[in-house]
Amino acid sequence: MTDGPGSENNWGRWGEDDERGALNLLTPERVLAALGAAKSGRIFPLGVPIQRSGVPNVDYRGIPQRLTMVNHADEPMFADFGGTPGTGCNEDVLVMASHTTTHMDALCHVYHEGAVYNGFAADDFPPYLGAPRCGIEKSGGVVARGVLIDVAAHKGVDWLEPGYVVTLEDVEGALAAQGTELRAGDAMIVRTGWLEWFFSTEEMSLVQPGIGLDVARYLAERDPVVVGADNTAVESQPFDRDEFLGCHVELLRNRGVHLVEHLKLDELSREQIYEFVFIVSPLLITGATASPVSPIAIA
Repeated sequence: MTDGPGSENNWGRWGEDDERGALNLLTPERVLAALGAAKSGRIFPLGVPIQRSGVPNVDYRGIPQRLTMVNHADEPMFADFGGTPGTGCNEDVLVMASHTTTHMDALCHVYHEGAVYNGFAADDFPPYLGAPRCGIEKSGGVVARGVLIDVAAHKGVDWLEPGYVVTLEDVEGALAAQGTELRAGDAMIVRTGWLEWFFSTEEMSLVQPGIGLDVARYLAERDPVVVGADNTAVESQPFDRDEFLGCHVELLRNRGVHLVEHLKLDELSREQIYEFVFIVSPLLITGATASPVSPIAIA
């Protein structure tokens, strides 16, 4: 159990039955304060489109499918509803993994030592019904002050090298150079440049730059509600110090901090916008381990 930031985990901090984790930090007062981060009213989309090719689809998760369910060829069936020739509708069916392109991880996504966030059992997860605890439907919407930690720009490169582990020195250096500070309740967003590398090569390599364990703990101790990045796992791959999903365990499982992956951050970087209103609202899929999302930043 813990009484606040800086402890090994946040289990019990918001009650033994809590399933929202650090999102509990988004009090009405913090949300109102976060809205003050918008100065110009400009909207920056941060999501990657969902499509079959040209985006970072992970092989084992499959290729997302948008399939036509109803179109002009089905006009005869509309007659039962009073339809007339030349009038109808188009509808789709979507088939995709919950962790497709830009997505938000639920607190049930990663387990360690047999438990997910707040000590709930990891093996109490029936395949048909999904997660009984900490599913993505428990998160709700997020409106927070967003802070871009532009590590790639700080190091003077378009993107960090494959497998590069972002260090504490990198993060503190970027924040100092930008003149930005981290506050409790923030969405803390790290830019490695990996997504720009992907779009320049369209090579879906899982050797990627990302944060290391020291950075995960540093951010966690500053009480974020979300940690996001432009890569596939937020953390580096191969994993820092060979700890499988180590940063996921530290943030999602230990601290109850939601992760958002594959964020498109190039425009914010070019415009040198380091503080903004960050808005993301996952689909309320009962028992799901994640949801595709289309976040926005309002600068």
